[in-house]
Amino acid sequence: MSRLSTRGKMSAMTKATKKTPAKPTPAPAKTAAPKASKAPKADTTSESVDKLGKTGLVDQLTAQTILTRAEADSVIDAVLEVVIEALKAGKTVGLPGLGTLNIRATAERQGVKPGTAEKITIPAGKKVGFKIAADLKKAL
Repeated sequence: MSRLSTRGKMSAMTKATKKTPAKPTPAPAKTAAPKASKAPKADTTSESVDKLGKTGLVDQLTAQTILTRAEADSVIDAVLEVVIEALKAGKTVGLPGLGTLNIRATAERQGVKPGTAEKITIPAGKKVGFKIAADLKKAL
């Protein structure tokens, strides 16, 4: 046997003995397991949150009444729909302790187009106005 052939056998043996252990096979994927409930959301009533959105309103309504979350969501949707329809009809909507919503007409006016400084005419239109309730104003 030549010297080269011996080295070849030695290196083959070392390679064989230095094999890394086999990686464990991943566990089989679970099929159609029921979804776990989501983690509870952060408290939307804390002072660090600057906005109380619809989700927060639903949470508050659920906590203060015997309504379920779905029922509270549908109640808020219904109230908002009634308010919007009344405003579209030109009616004033009074919310005791909060204030009054009404439609206000805006006059035609002159404006400046951003970027070009071109003068433009802004047509007359309507906007929603809000007048805060006196009790709430004092409390703020």
